[in-house]
Amino acid sequence: MTSLLEPPNQVSPDAPRPLVGGERPPGFIADRAFRIVAVAAGVLVLLVLALIVYATVSKSADWFSSEGVGGVLSTTWEPSTGHFGAGALILMTLIVAAVALVIAVPISIGIALFVTEIAPRRARLPIVFVIDLLAAIPSVVFGLWMLRQLAGPLADVYGSVHDAVGGVPLLGDLFGDPSASGLALMTAGLVVGIMITPIITAITREIFATTPVAQKEATLAMGATRWEMIRGAMFPHARSGVVAAVIIGFGRAVGETIAVALVVGSSQKLSANLLGPGDTMAGIIANQFGEAAGVQRSALIGLGVVLLVLTIVVGAFARWVIRRSNRRMGLAA
Repeated sequence: MTSLLEPPNQVSPDAPRPLVGGERPPGFIADRAFRIVAVAAGVLVLLVLALIVYATVSKSADWFSSEGVGGVLSTTWEPSTGHFGAGALILMTLIVAAVALVIAVPISIGIALFVTEIAPRRARLPIVFVIDLLAAIPSVVFGLWMLRQLAGPLADVYGSVHDAVGGVPLLGDLFGDPSASGLALMTAGLVVGIMITPIITAITREIFATTPVAQKEATLAMGATRWEMIRGAMFPHARSGVVAAVIIGFGRAVGETIAVALVVGSSQKLSANLLGPGDTMAGIIANQFGEAAGVQRSALIGLGVVLLVLTIVVGAFARWVIRRSNRRMGLAA
């Protein structure tokens, strides 16, 4: 009898909600707003990158058109004669970055292993704090410190190294006549290596900390020493992350500007002598852009394009290495 008295259009409270229409679920507006903001942020990044590429390529078109591919890759940079080849600058940039990695990578991995596996718990927080503090120091501070405090003593060290290995065929070329002022490719590599050490250390430490505790304890329970546990359990697990940290440090080393410009020596002649003066793409942009005009200014902007392309290539190579490493670990598992 009660159902006969109910209005014909009234819906029972227990009836399921319709699939189309009806009230929106809780959080619908916030979820839609978040989606729009996220998509806009991704598009904005691509737009900024496209604008950077367009601005730099358009401003450097005169250099590319006047020099051609062969001229751009030549090793002659002589503003007095109108030749602006970037080949020597590219090679010296890679040399400085390679020296920085040789110095920074072993130290960074050693610090990361010490913090995660050896250091007492009370000492870990101060060490991590100092590492993060070093990463936040401006590059100009490192450059001025190296220029004022270490360039002179390094000149004496370079002289001793040259006297010791000057007669060896290959080492004699790498450690040739040293710079009297201490401003050299090796000095630039040292300061950049010091600068990228905190970055590689911080990333590597976080990667090592993600190694499963059960995996490490199982290795030790089988009778392995601590080094065998690190080599057999931690390194395979953290391989791709360490590679990514090294690539990030390499990118920072390639693009470092002020510190390198202060201590590299500002010589555009290509030489295999690490103890002699040199120059990098970022360093020459900082030193010559203020007084450059015409094709020279276009060439300096073009060096920025080369740096951008080099960074993209390094990033793509890093992703390929990480993907290959992850694929091997998956097959091994």
